[in-house]
Amino acid sequence: MNLHSLKPAEGSTKKVKRIGRGEGSGHGGTATKGHKGAKSRSGYKSKIGFEGGQMPIQRRVPKFGFKNINRVEYKGINLDAIQALVDNKKITEITLDVLVENGLANKKDLVKILNRGELKSKVTFKVHGCSKTAQAAIEAQGGTIEIIK
Repeated sequence: MNLHSLKPAEGSTKKVKRIGRGEGSGHGGTATKGHKGAKSRSGYKSKIGFEGGQMPIQRRVPKFGFKNINRVEYKGINLDAIQALVDNKKITEITLDVLVENGLANKKDLVKILNRGELKSKVTFKVHGCSKTAQAAIEAQGGTIEIIK
């Protein structure tokens, strides 16, 4: 092995197109940018989504759907999460403050009780909403629900 016979391993290097290094490289002259036009000039930069004056795709594709500006977004909390809270912390009254303390809701959330899971204890609720099936399950255990605004 001699210094003049050293070569990189097979497949370890890529053939790089050396642009603007004279006519002998095959990529001299216009440096593969073509003749004239904005793209051939130095400092050229196009806007994101610009399609050469053609109507851009984000403007060609129609908008769809309906967004209700009066929608009220509730944070849903299921009965199984409430039951776990009752089992672990021995809580009998569920209010927004209790849910915030235990990480089930944020201070500004509107809370709605949903009916996934099973409630096995008598619990009093003071929340912003409740599904009918959850209300039936709570009242079947002797609990009460007070809807707050």
